Amino acid sequence: MQSLNKTTDSLLSSAKQSLLYTANRPDVVMTRGEGMYLWDTEGKSYLDFIGGWAVTSLGHSPSVLQEALTYQSGQLVHASPGFYNKPMIEFADLLTEISGFDKVFFASSGAEANESAIKLARKHGALRLNGAYEIITMTNSFHGRTLATMSATGKPSYQPLFEPKVPGFIHVPINDFDACFAAISDRTCAIMLELVQGEGGVHSVDAPYLRALRKACDVYNIMLIFDEVQTGLGRTGKLFAYEHYGVKPDVMTLAKGIAGGFPLSAMLTTAQYDLFEPGDQGGTYSAAPLGMAAGHAVVTEILERGLAGNAANQGTLIQEKLTVLSKDYAVNQIRGKGLLLAFDVPVGSAPVLAAECMKEGLLINAPNAHTIRLMPPLIVTAEEVEKMIRILTGVLEAYGLKNEAVYS
Repeated sequence: MQSLNKTTDSLLSSAKQSLLYTANRPDVVMTRGEGMYLWDTEGKSYLDFIGGWAVTSLGHSPSVLQEALTYQSGQLVHASPGFYNKPMIEFADLLTEISGFDKVFFASSGAEANESAIKLARKHGALRLNGAYEIITMTNSFHGRTLATMSATGKPSYQPLFEPKVPGFIHVPINDFDACFAAISDRTCAIMLELVQGEGGVHSVDAPYLRALRKACDVYNIMLIFDEVQTGLGRTGKLFAYEHYGVKPDVMTLAKGIAGGFPLSAMLTTAQYDLFEPGDQGGTYSAAPLGMAAGHAVVTEILERGLAGNAANQGTLIQEKLTVLSKDYAVNQIRGKGLLLAFDVPVGSAPVLAAECMKEGLLINAPNAHTIRLMPPLIVTAEEVEKMIRILTGVLEAYGLKNEAVYS
């Protein structure tokens, strides 16, 4: 990388002085984005196959989002959650129409949406299950960084953090129905899971397992919650990941790609679970007009452009090209749905590969020491897929990860 200019040096110095240390970030400062690309203060471009952590569903700075924010900011930015506003009603109508759910609560982050689902499940337990409060979640899962959602999360690295955790979460292995069934008791009010564990390395649930969970929840009157924060709104090649399985939950949470980068999330449920009383749930920024306009514009664009279909097609293309690549290089366990994909590399090499790809102008993610995750914007084209594969191949070659070198 070129030597940093004075402006970048100054910015990085200020960042390290004034920002609370919460993440290991490379010494670059992003300054603008358009479509599939980001640019830093040095003018270097990066082909973005991280997509803001599956957030920039329409790519960077899409015109429809710009226009929606510009128009709405000239009308009404915030009216307080104590009033209805027109964009709130319009977006709620759209989401309930396309999702098959009846009711929606809006928040600002995926963690908030999942907190809402947790509270609703416990309300259900209090009202209908004699005070049941336990929620069964999956090992290796991720549901957010609030104290309750970290308690729900099954990442081993979270277990020792911020003790004591919020009680009432039971973790069982994904795709192990016997373990889940054994964990059900008269204290259980819900089962909560991701259909594809994104942060956990892109691991999908099996269809028979999911059908069995649905049946168990029906038998015991337990709420079934799907965390579709990362998988919802086209990411997996369907509008919602549950459509791959034909199994509908009682509650679904959405965030990330819902507003193309504007902070927004939603919890959807059926009329049967419209249980909250005034004061039970809320938030200062819940359903604020600016966010509602952003979400409506982005979701409408996803629908009108058929971007779930593009995610399915480009995801298939990426998997095909990675399969070809795996014949010569140490790439294996290619998996995922649509544009939420991953593959494994030798243990310890994933962070290095991600860093080397960034030097070559490609952004990919290493969620752990042996996994590379790809989650580009839903607008990605075959040409951009080809460029990603070309850069990745060069880095694998330079790093000596040919099959004969690794496994001989």
